[in-house]
Amino acid sequence: QVQLVESGGGSVQAGESLTLSCEYSHFNPCMGWVRQIEGKEREGVAAIYVGGGTDYVADPVKGRFRISHDHAKKTVSLQMNSLRPEDTAKYYCAAECTAWPPNEYKYYGQGTQVTVSS
Repeated sequence: QVQLVESGGGSVQAGESLTLSCEYSHFNPCMGWVRQIEGKEREGVAAIYVGGGTDYVADPVKGRFRISHDHAKKTVSLQMNSLRPEDTAKYYCAAECTAWPPNEYKYYGQGTQVTVSS
């Protein structure tokens, strides 16, 4: 069982930045972030496969979001730059992907809300 705790969400203006952080209880080589926009299905945002040194960023956020992993701190972070109103969603940290690029995982955190106003 992997426990995931997110932090760093909030409300910002368009163009601003936020960094989400996820502290995990047990290491898993494949971890990432997904988001759920109200009224839509959950979608993968970014993922990292630590064992292979590979990362993935979804097209809607490519060039603006970056995922990173800190093994010593047991955290996975999502740096979000140039935020847009359409990035408004609840963001979930996730672990143990079932495919690559991942959109589904075995474990999810409780989520943190990100709201971007224009």
